[in-house]
Amino acid sequence: MRRTTIAASASAALTLALLGAVGGAAQASPDKSEGQAAEAPDIDVSAVKQDLKEFQSVAEANGGNRAHGQPGYRASLDYVKKKLDAAGFKTTVQEFTSGGSTGYNLIADWPKGGTGATVMAGSHLDSVSSGPGINDNGTGSAGVLETALAVAKADLKPAKHLRFAWWGAEEEGLVGSSHYVDSLSKDELGKIDTYLNFDMIGSPNAGHFVYDDDAAVASVFKEWFSSKKVETEPSEETNGRSDHAPFKKAGVTVGGTFTGAGEKKTQAQADKWGGTAGKAYDECYHSACDDISNIDEKALDLHSDAIAQAVWKLSS
Repeated sequence: MRRTTIAASASAALTLALLGAVGGAAQASPDKSEGQAAEAPDIDVSAVKQDLKEFQSVAEANGGNRAHGQPGYRASLDYVKKKLDAAGFKTTVQEFTSGGSTGYNLIADWPKGGTGATVMAGSHLDSVSSGPGINDNGTGSAGVLETALAVAKADLKPAKHLRFAWWGAEEEGLVGSSHYVDSLSKDELGKIDTYLNFDMIGSPNAGHFVYDDDAAVASVFKEWFSSKKVETEPSEETNGRSDHAPFKKAGVTVGGTFTGAGEKKTQAQADKWGGTAGKAYDECYHSACDDISNIDEKALDLHSDAIAQAVWKLSS
């Protein structure tokens, strides 16, 4: 996650083959016999945590981080891609250049369901150079990954096309996501119905924030959290600190959730959410201590389930 939005430029445009070739009119929602699940599944938090352990191991084997231009980032991408390929996704690795180093986005298209309007869910996969980046943003990356794998397990055939993305060089200034958006034609961009972003969903002194950019999308999250008796607040992410910003600037409807970064939790927030007032949501934000111990499992579980809920509902 970026502290501020930095203007970013990226190299050559993505070829049409990278887009997962989605075209034509959206199909009507199929019934359950064709694979459409009635409700989103519960995402197994132990599977999400196992992904985080893998990211931790990758960082430990590659200089302590998973940053853009470093071998730990590509190893993280290869881990995610292998799981998606095995599950039946059509994956594409998109290259770009930032700071003199080659960067990579991973795009995964689900081949079943509608072929018109597209719902995307994404997260940045890179860490800062100072640490392994397990909360920022291993958590969002793992939550999106396990939701994608749940789509495959359910053999989901939604009315809309589903696409998942893991962005590179977010910490360099939203470079990977900006490159992807810039590579799309007007027609291709117009097919993206909604982009959902998940950046830090397991903060140890967690808050529960929902992007309020679009009322209809926000209501999907708010209603789900309300059903779990969790009160949410509007997210500071709407100021453009993460990878939804290039999509929003291009006119795409965006949404997402967030559990807080380096800002301090208020007493009122501690009263309703628990945790410690006057302490940062994540005291290890952008630090070496953002490791596997820097996670609130309850928040991680709750927000991973929220990803699945939104993907199922918005794509139906």
